[in-house]
Amino acid sequence: MEKAKKIGILTSGGDCAGLNAVIRAVVNAASLRGWTVYGIRNGTDGLTESPREYEILTVENFSDTPWPRLSGSYLGSLNKGVKMESLAEMSRRFGEGVKELGLDAVIVVGGDGSMNITGNYCKGAGIKMIGIPKTIDNDTPITEFSVGFNSACQVCTTAIDSLELTARSHHRALICEVMGRDAGHLAMQSALAGQADVCLVPEIPYKIDNVIKKLKEIKASGRSHAVIVVSEGIKTEDGQHLSAAKNLIGEAVYGGVGQYLSAEINKRYGDFQTRVTTLGHVQRSGVPSSFDRLLAAMFGAEAVDLLARGESNKMVVWKDGKISAVSIEEVVKKGTTLLDVHSDYVKAARAIGMYVGEID
Repeated sequence: MEKAKKIGILTSGGDCAGLNAVIRAVVNAASLRGWTVYGIRNGTDGLTESPREYEILTVENFSDTPWPRLSGSYLGSLNKGVKMESLAEMSRRFGEGVKELGLDAVIVVGGDGSMNITGNYCKGAGIKMIGIPKTIDNDTPITEFSVGFNSACQVCTTAIDSLELTARSHHRALICEVMGRDAGHLAMQSALAGQADVCLVPEIPYKIDNVIKKLKEIKASGRSHAVIVVSEGIKTEDGQHLSAAKNLIGEAVYGGVGQYLSAEINKRYGDFQTRVTTLGHVQRSGVPSSFDRLLAAMFGAEAVDLLARGESNKMVVWKDGKISAVSIEEVVKKGTTLLDVHSDYVKAARAIGMYVGEID
């Protein structure tokens, strides 16, 4: 049997469906090697704050409970950005926490921001790290899919299906505002799956008059209802971001663009009543999809295997139908992956008559 090792696992950033399935996969794979797994509570706070917050995780934690089939994070997550202390100070405190628990490595389940921040902490603390990508925005670079995205798409698609039915009953144009921040993956894929009439994403400029033109075409065809999907990160027609609030480090929290669009349509065109549904945090919840559970199992198993092979400072990815790993440095260098405006998703949407904005 391999020499016993102690590894930590934490979930960082916004939560999503599939996190508990990742934790289970790591615990099971590590336990089969005789390793001890420390579940770090509330992201990096569990290691940088005193007293340390953690729990030794065993197979029994997940073998006779519903946790792997539930959304949210068994360990709790952290979604408030970089703390105001210096990188050096946070790395020092992180390192003290690692030393106190005697950890040999840390597995971080997070997005590109978490990979960057926690990667620097681990580097400063001199500890091995493996990253597992998760985000409903699907904007983590290099990997084609992150844990949580597919489940969020299903939540959005189900909502679009429901809105289509009530839109049909009341002869309305209903607007569905979804998450995604500056990336339009969630909006575009759920709009395409839900057969929406219009989809507006941050990467593609749009004209409200052309949204209205699409609504007029629908009305002229004899249909008296429509569904519009908008990503929270789109700007107003004059290029301004709408934000409802700011987070703890001053970043804008997007929201309200659905209401803006509704007001503009009503002001310029009276033949369709509009109503807005903002899905909000229900997109982070719901039953994890089968694909997200598969990703969770494969990512978790690969993360443990990488550590067993002595590898570090890497993130597991799904690319070309296979699991592999890339360096954290490469992930950080690539930065946020936005929607490709010439992708097959956008091409298909345009081909079936959806208005997606102004593409050259």
